[in-house]
Formats: sequence, structure tokens, C-alpha cells
Amino acid sequence: MDKNTVLEALKKAREAKKRKFEQKFDLIMNFRDLDLKKPDHQVDFYTSLPKDTGRSAKICAFVTPDLVEKAKADCDGVVSEDDFQKYAADKKLTRKLAKQYDYFIAQATIMAKVATSFGRVLGPKGKMPNPKAGAVFPPNAPLKPIVARLRKTIRISAKLAPIVQCMVGKESMSDDDVADNLMALYEQVVHHLPNELANVRSAYVKLTMGSAVKLK
Repeated sequence: MDKNTVLEALKKAREAKKRKFEQKFDLIMNFRDLDLKKPDHQVDFYTSLPKDTGRSAKICAFVTPDLVEKAKADCDGVVSEDDFQKYAADKKLTRKLAKQYDYFIAQATIMAKVATSFGRVLGPKGKMPNPKAGAVFPPNAPLKPIVARLRKTIRISAKLAPIVQCMVGKESMSDDDVADNLMALYEQVVHHLPNELANVRSAYVKLTMGSAVKLK
């Protein structure tokens, strides 16, 4: 994708009515000729953007009681193994927990218990601790680098519908930085498609409350 095309689209997107809050720029990609029943046609990967968007994901850790204090120092939330049964018996409580955090991490040694206690709620939301994202760790692993990386991580997923939509910037960022993020993400998504560009029906950029501006 040509950067000048992206910059022109961003300029046009900024013409939208100003709001009382800072709007986000989203990249929207629509796909074609994908059979999402086939795993190799599904898009599902983790990545990070080259330019900081100011977004910081909230992280919650599932740990054994002896690691609770250590986890509290690095994570936004901690659930001790001792409390698993409480959540397993109360789906409302677990759903509330799921809404509070973007990612969940867990000790590898208790992943089976995490799956039993939280899987029915976190699984459908795509929030179970995922080894692909480095969210499952050995008991002696330092949590700080894991959490720092996940705070800047985004998940791109098109498993149920042939479309992805993801934040690539915000109004206060320069068009150049937003364009770098958009192009980097676009190229990564294309790389994960079975027939690459041939599977891209269209692409747009839009502000939160603005109209979509066509890129492709």
C-alpha cells in the first residue's frame, strides 16, 4: 500500500466533525474467498505496532498463592489459585473479571485448573491465557517483561466473520505515525491470508465517529 494514499485518506478522515473526546483511527479490512470453517483460512495472530498509540492493555495473572505478591507488583490484577473455586461457582463474577482486563496470563503448572474454572467464560471471549502470546509462563519466570510486552500487544482475529477492525492511532498522533502503524498492520494481515492480496476485498480507515474512507 502506497504511503501517500494512506496520508490522503487520513487527511480526509480528519475532516469529520470534531468531538468532545479524542477519537481513534481504525483500520478496517474486508476479505473475500475465505472459508472460515478451514483453520488455515482464519486470521488469528498477535502483534505490536511500530509507533506508540498510548494504548496500554490491562493484565491479570492467575498464580499459585506463593506468587501472589510478586504478581501484584507487575500486573493490574491477580487471582490466586485459592480463589478459583469461588469464580467457578459464580459465572457473573467471572464475566465481571473478563470485562476488567484485556489479557490474562497464567502459570503453566495450573493451566488445567484455569481452564476448568474460567474456560467457559474466557474461552468464547478469546481471553484464555494463550501460549502464542507468551501468556503462559513457568513459576520462576520474571513477570515484568511478559507484562510489558503484552501491554503493547494487539490481537488480530477473523475467525467468525471475514473482517478485521483494529485501532492504529488517535487524533493527537501525527498522520505520518498513524500511517506507519496502518501500513505495518495491513501488511501483516495480508501476510496471514492464504492468497494474500487476492483475499482483500476492501480496506478503510475511519475515526471513531467519522465516516469510513476507502484505501483499497
